[in-house]
Amino acid sequence: MNNIIRKIKEYYPVSDESLELLRSCFKQHVFPANTVIIQAGRLDRQVYFIEKGMTRSYILHDGKEITTWFSIEGDVTCGSWDLYRNKAGFEYVETVEKTTACSISIEKLNNLYKYRIDIANWMRVLQQENFLRLQDTHISQLNLSARERYEKLIKEYPDIFNRVNLGHIASFLGITQPSLSRIRAKG
Repeated sequence: MNNIIRKIKEYYPVSDESLELLRSCFKQHVFPANTVIIQAGRLDRQVYFIEKGMTRSYILHDGKEITTWFSIEGDVTCGSWDLYRNKAGFEYVETVEKTTACSISIEKLNNLYKYRIDIANWMRVLQQENFLRLQDTHISQLNLSARERYEKLIKEYPDIFNRVNLGHIASFLGITQPSLSRIRAKG
């Protein structure tokens, strides 16, 4: 659980006592690569903390998968509607590689917020950071060229091409796979 704890503490100074309470609520999972852990249209009341591995979030549009987010070691992933609206969401979360994760029910997490202000503040800061990342991604799609988006992705995730197939990366960047290959070939 080193990656999970490290990432939590990067966002907020959660006490060891609160971390132990959080840890006691976790259920550990090992998912093979290419496993859908959250399915669109199906209510999933779990939040997943990634210890090792990687997931991608995606939607289906006209039968095509469009990658919307990547989560790596230490990150948290869940369905947004599931978490905030208690409704089945529109997104899928799939493992990109073999992934070790811990889950906690949204109900247990909400209960911890009531009694542990440091856990509530950690989640508030985490959600603020995720909102800013999402906003940055949206603005990049509107203002940056495909090459600039590619360069930005490489800077933020230097090993992404070793972990994720080109089709998923291209869809995240909003370009075709042949366009991505041309950009990469030009260096």
